[in-house]
This record gives sequence, C-alpha cells and structure tokens, in this order.
Amino acid sequence: MTAPLPLVVLTTIDPVLRDTAVAGMLTDAPGVVVLRHDITDGPGGGGLRRLVLDAHGVVEDQHLPLEHACLSCAVREDAVPALRRLADDGRWGVVVLTLPVSAESLPVTRQLGSMMRRGGELSALRVASIVNALDLGAVEHDILGDDLLAERGLALTADDRRSVGEALVAQLGHADVVVVSGEATDHPIDSDLVDHLRAPDGVRVEGTHLLDLSRLVQGRHDSAAGEQRLDPLRARAAHGPTDNGVWSIELRSSRPLHPERLVDQVERLGSGRLRSRGVFWVPTRPHSACIWDGAGGQLAVGQADSWAGCEPFTRLVYTGTGGGAEIVRLRQAFEDILVSEAEMTEGLVRWLGREDVLSPWLGEQSEAC
Repeated sequence: MTAPLPLVVLTTIDPVLRDTAVAGMLTDAPGVVVLRHDITDGPGGGGLRRLVLDAHGVVEDQHLPLEHACLSCAVREDAVPALRRLADDGRWGVVVLTLPVSAESLPVTRQLGSMMRRGGELSALRVASIVNALDLGAVEHDILGDDLLAERGLALTADDRRSVGEALVAQLGHADVVVVSGEATDHPIDSDLVDHLRAPDGVRVEGTHLLDLSRLVQGRHDSAAGEQRLDPLRARAAHGPTDNGVWSIELRSSRPLHPERLVDQVERLGSGRLRSRGVFWVPTRPHSACIWDGAGGQLAVGQADSWAGCEPFTRLVYTGTGGGAEIVRLRQAFEDILVSEAEMTEGLVRWLGREDVLSPWLGEQSEAC
C-alpha cells in the first residue's frame, strides 16, 4: 500500500513572507508542489484564485467565483479536488497548501483532516506540519495593537471585521512550526511575545532560510492536540521569558463572574494592549461554560458547551508587556467582578428567573440550562 503524501500547511498575515517561504520550500527539495489560494476582487464580486506551482514554474492559474460567504468552505471545496488531483498525479512527493493571507488554519485542516481517513477523498495525503510565518519586528504591534485586517487590505471578505491580532494569534497558536523573520536581539519584546503565545509543544525556527522541509514532512500533525491548543477551556499561562517585560498571568476562581458587573465593567478586563483567553461561568446559567477570547483590541465572548459533569470554574489567562501595574489592575478588576464570597453564601437559587443581561452576548439559554 502506498504511503500517503505529506501535506504541509502554511499560514501568515504577511504576503511577502508567504512568497519567501514558498520559494524556499520549492528549491529546498525536489518533487515539491504548492497549491496556493488567494482572494481576488473583480467587477462581479470577489473570487478565488487557485495557483499551482512547482520548481519549474506555474502549473495552473485559475480564477473561480467565490460562491460561499464561508471562506474556509470555499477553500475546502476547491482544495479537495485539487489536492486529490495533485496526489494522484505521481510527479510530486510533497504538497504544500498555502492558505489565503490572514486565513486561520484550524477550520480548514479540521475539514480536510476528516477526508484523510482511510477510504476518504484525501486518504492519499496526510497533514505533516502546520507552519506559521511571521515578521518578528511587527509582532507586538500586530497582536497588542488595534489595527483591523481591512485597514491593511488583508480582510478575506467584505464583512471580515477581524483585527490583525485576532488572525495572528489564531495562526500562531495552532502552528506546529513557527518561522520568524528578524533577529530576536533586535526585537526582544516581540520575540518573547512569540514564545508566550505559540504552542508550547511546537517548534520555533529563526528565519525562512532555516526552514527544513525534510523535517517538516517527517512530522505528523496531531489534530486533537491542535484543537486543544486553541481551546479556551484549556488555556493556561505560558512560562516564557520575562526579562524584557513580557508576562503571562492566570486569574482563577471557583466563583462565577457577576453578570451585571461584567456588563458594566467589561472594559476593566477586556480592553487594553492584551492577549486574553479562557473560560468563565455566570450564576444565571450555571450549567454553561462560557468562552473568553481577546486580541488586537477586540474581545469575543460566547457559550461553548456544558460543563459535562465537571465543577464550573473561571480562568482567564492574560499576556501583556510593561510594568507590574497592569497585572495589579487586572487582578483587582477580576476580584471586583467575581461574585463575592458573601454573595455566594446566599446561594444560586436567587438567580433563577432573574433577567439574563448576557443574552445579547451569549445568546438565549437552551432548555437544558
């Protein structure tokens, strides 16, 4: 039985770094083919450009109408037959899938991975590594600043309102390999931020010129581990370098956040030059695990699932830069917004039937809640 061809998935928010990394992989070893997707503008609306490259040049270059509002669905629907065709061609031994600039790898690889099981449409392939390429000198501004992708011309669709930081932390946190462009000695804060926010079980490579394709294809991406890397319920504070003022803290309590105080004071916990993520609960819906995800000046909260028999807890993880005053401020805000010990002694029954002020954020409660 023929072994599946290795598939390397490349993400970035920088089109120049994308092209540099692709060029390096095409010349690093024989038998490499690249499938690249880009979002294009046209008189009839947005489109999808499929570009297939190998060491000899352009193999395919085709423009397709973008018929899905869901970009990952559109990329998947075009990528599946294209990947299958490349795997069956017999000319290549490694396939590199380059996602549109600013696209996140998890949704696409989740969908493709289900088709790589035995008997699936893409069973001739296996995901070997997910690679994120980033500009070290821009990391602090990109992650902690409030620039929008649309402001840089990097939005994937007309209604893509994500911040640059939101896209970058999703790519960085999911990657098996992070390749940085720039010297850590020239950008010490940015370098430390990368180490605080990248997957702790991943690999960091200093420069695209050191990206070793032979090592990338020997890997095997663990899809379950990849999901867990970005799961807010599993967020924990990183133990990265702090010599340059970069820090991560974990605020945890068995008590819930007070719904009214959270709505009134959310800026105290959710604003500022911070990366934050985690899970919380509120007494108006005690069975629901609620997620917290903030970066690039934006904060998203939502209802994830039930606690599945576990005791509910609140845990928010923050990463930032600068002095300890910000840490003190966050700790105080967290304690102020929690339901107090005195309020807890009154019991949760008093919350039953109370107006759910978080419904606009979390959606209506299900009957199970």
